[in-house]
Amino acid sequence: MLRAVGTLIPTLELTAFTAATAAQGSKMTQDAHLNWTKSAGGARERRSPRVLVLANQKGGVGKTTTAINLGTALAAIGERVLIIDLDPQGNASTGLGIDRKARASSSYDALAGDRSLAQVLTATAVPRLFIVPSTMDLLGFELEISAQADRPYKLKNALKVFFSQGEIDAQITYVLIDCPPSLNLLTINALAAADAVVVPLQCEFFALEGLSQLLSTVDQVRMSLNPTLIIHGIVLTMFDPRNSLAGQVVADVRAFMGERVYDTVIPRNVRVSEAPSHGKPVLLYDLKCSGSQAYLKLASEIIQREGRWRALSLLGAVGAED
Repeated sequence: MLRAVGTLIPTLELTAFTAATAAQGSKMTQDAHLNWTKSAGGARERRSPRVLVLANQKGGVGKTTTAINLGTALAAIGERVLIIDLDPQGNASTGLGIDRKARASSSYDALAGDRSLAQVLTATAVPRLFIVPSTMDLLGFELEISAQADRPYKLKNALKVFFSQGEIDAQITYVLIDCPPSLNLLTINALAAADAVVVPLQCEFFALEGLSQLLSTVDQVRMSLNPTLIIHGIVLTMFDPRNSLAGQVVADVRAFMGERVYDTVIPRNVRVSEAPSHGKPVLLYDLKCSGSQAYLKLASEIIQREGRWRALSLLGAVGAED
């Protein structure tokens, strides 16, 4: 059963948000959504949910901010999105207005097997956006399961049960997993359960140092735990055009990673920083700001990328049959 959020944003504000994203948020994002469904064969069809993990062992690069606002942007263009908060700090939950006192159950309970994901997910103030909140209980998770043989697959097993259930669970189209800023067992669980990795990367020099380590970890997970795991893309965050070093970082990352880097760059924007203190995604806090528009573009780009991959997959299947 869904547990309603204690304090909801007024209906009038949500109506304005929905209308604005439909009109402004844009024909570009609406078209991207249609391109995805057309590449899958024309009409909207039932499909398996896509599980994307947002990971980077360096803190402060925009993982949680991206999880919240990418999830909101995807929901705004018609997707049904579930965010799983795997960070013991629980900032994704707070940023979506889930009060700590209201978190009677959490992602810890789902990983421990005490409850199913369907039992702990919570509706947010954003239509079509749900969250499995986090609590500090996750701090003891790694120690508690260290002796269990299936310890890397706790989340994968929970998701398998979740996807096999009916009602709202079967309607989820995207799962976004917000990881802690470390390559611990929680992050390994997320990588083992995911289809692809989205890497938020701050446009600063030190953020580059951990990128190779993360890519190496992804390779190791692919070889030992999840052979189909891919890098979905790298999203450059906190870009300040006034800083020449930021421009150089962008150029270096694009030169090194090529097409893996999304075209969309998330700017450093004060409205993005202010929104979490109000328990809102920036798209609800200020839809017209540059940060909101960037996350709408990122959602569009992700769906377009998914569409191209799916089209190539279908063409490959047809070719194999021929």
